[in-house]
Amino acid sequence: MSTPDKPHIPVMMAEVLDALAPVENETYIDGTFGAGGYTSAILNAADCNVIAIDRDPTAIENGQALADEFSPRLTLVQNCFGNVAQTIHNKVEGFVLDIGVSSMQLDQAERGFSFMRDGPLDMRMGEGETAAELIARIDETELADLIYKYGEERKSRHIAKAIVIAREESPIETTLQLANIIATTIPRRRGDKIHPATRTFQALRIVINDELGELERALDASIEILKTGGRLVVVTFHSLEDRIVKNFLRDHSDKHESTNKYSKEEKIITQPFSLSNRKVILASKDEAKINPRARSAKLRVAIRTEVAA
Repeated sequence: MSTPDKPHIPVMMAEVLDALAPVENETYIDGTFGAGGYTSAILNAADCNVIAIDRDPTAIENGQALADEFSPRLTLVQNCFGNVAQTIHNKVEGFVLDIGVSSMQLDQAERGFSFMRDGPLDMRMGEGETAAELIARIDETELADLIYKYGEERKSRHIAKAIVIAREESPIETTLQLANIIATTIPRRRGDKIHPATRTFQALRIVINDELGELERALDASIEILKTGGRLVVVTFHSLEDRIVKNFLRDHSDKHESTNKYSKEEKIITQPFSLSNRKVILASKDEAKINPRARSAKLRVAIRTEVAA
């Protein structure tokens, strides 16, 4: 949680900087600007330039002071990071993504991301349909499938049925309304580490903001926007996101293939990326103790290679 006295803490900052390795006069894209944690660290690490992207107009507005402080090395862009190839016209040396909702958004009750504070059931990072509008229009089966797929919630059918019954009595318009419906349907058991509504809220947020689609488009765009030797650095926070990144890097990194089934000789199938470390990087135990958000964080890094035409 972030407050004026306790600001948002960027996850795995040291590992991200080590992977990105900022150099003077180089340009990096922070695709998920948020509160500017990574951007500030990159700009302080070297006399370099950062193009910071965020779809949330509030994040861009709040970042103006930082842009003034680091002028002219920092450029703020309001857009979805999935549109980076259409937004940035020059190739860069690094592309950083911190996927998911920021604690700054969670702390704003009026944004409707969290059930910890009552607010309108919104969940939008930008424009479009709200979570309240979504659950008011889709049928029970579609809602259950959505909650199961994007929230990995085993009780999705029970939750969907309860939501449909409740909305027939009155519209579900606030975060606490929805959270209470879910908590009544699947009561919290002793030893449960998360609130019963956590996975459903995650699923709705992902769908409302097309988060997985944005991630897929950004990864595809990284091939186009990164210079040879450029670094792709991605931090994810749950299995759906990490699976997309892992599969992308598997499919787009150098592969070793036998020349024939009778020979031990191998040839390298050149791809757009190379992986210096194929294992996922996790936050340190010390960081996980200080910052609970870091406990589920996974960092993956790739280097843009030169592929012959």
